[in-house]
Amino acid sequence: MVKSFKIYSYPPPETLSFDSKVESLFYSSLLHSNFITQNPEEAHLFFIPFAFSSDVSPRSAAYVVGDYRTNFIYWNRTLGADHFFLSCSGVGHGSDRNVVELKKNSVQVSCFPTTPGLFIPHKDVSLPPLVNVHAPAQGLNRKSSSHLGYVRYNWVKDSSLVEQLLADPEILVDSEPSDQLTYEERLAGSKFCLFEYGPEISAIGEAMSFGCVPVVITDRPIQDMPLMDLLTWQRIAVFVGTSGGAKEIKRVLGRVVVEEYEGMRESAAVASKHFVWNETPQPYDAFHMVMYQLWLRRHTIRYAEREWA
Repeated sequence: MVKSFKIYSYPPPETLSFDSKVESLFYSSLLHSNFITQNPEEAHLFFIPFAFSSDVSPRSAAYVVGDYRTNFIYWNRTLGADHFFLSCSGVGHGSDRNVVELKKNSVQVSCFPTTPGLFIPHKDVSLPPLVNVHAPAQGLNRKSSSHLGYVRYNWVKDSSLVEQLLADPEILVDSEPSDQLTYEERLAGSKFCLFEYGPEISAIGEAMSFGCVPVVITDRPIQDMPLMDLLTWQRIAVFVGTSGGAKEIKRVLGRVVVEEYEGMRESAAVASKHFVWNETPQPYDAFHMVMYQLWLRRHTIRYAEREWA
């Protein structure tokens, strides 16, 4: 893939800024990579260098696509199916043909977690979130954990559930930032890290780095986990609903036997290496894993010239 996969980037606008740092990292890494080709005829995919931010209207998105449709021949060959674009929050729906094709056919690369209703599983890709702390190599050699579970002060929003977890001596809950133990010590000293699905789940990569098995609390199927094409998340994380409260969470965690837990912990730590974003991309880091997911989407139907001329 690294040697053969080629992407043509359309000319960018004079000024281009993205909503998030992770988008900017991906964009910079892509433009300075060997994946970029100046010959569109040898490209497998085409990149639309436009910031489809949350305040971009469907009308503006339609204008952008219409401009590429008019000035280049490549969109019409697949109706945008061999194109991809960055949008942290996701592009909204619209009735204009250009927006419909962009939304239905092109690959949307979004921030994790994605906006409900604006992410199409199996087509779109979510960016691994930034990992701000990393476990040292010896971090996984701990003999035992001090706590069954750990919840940082903003990882769970449901106040009732937080109260239940606070009352459980096996669960370490930060009700506010604390200086008693470092964040890293709390991650390394806990078997499971509990996340309510939402914005704060972006810290999942940090938990995995320290071998703290993620517990995702949600009542709906999750289809936007990072690297869905590459990771078997059921072997890395535990998924549990909210209806049973802390009691149900404890019951589910209690069913994870020692051998199964150790396998999940090791798998989580190994997978966390794919969440690392580098200013200069390195093999198997987050940038290359996203590129691999795009490479898997390179096979598209191209229409005969008479169909789109």
